[in-house]
Amino acid sequence: MVLDITGGDEDTVRIVMAALEERWATSGISPVQREPGVPGVRARVYADILRPKLQ
Repeated sequence: MVLDITGGDEDTVRIVMAALEERWATSGISPVQREPGVPGVRARVYADILRPKLQ
């Protein structure tokens, strides 16, 4: 599954990615992108929501 995360600031988006990483097998914390003239930031995470993260 591809998850596009949009938030008001980089810290918020990174917190969301970290929470997803704790729950499922994901591609990890990805770079946060900011598009000029568009409010907020975004990032993309690939997650296997059927497979819990291995401890």
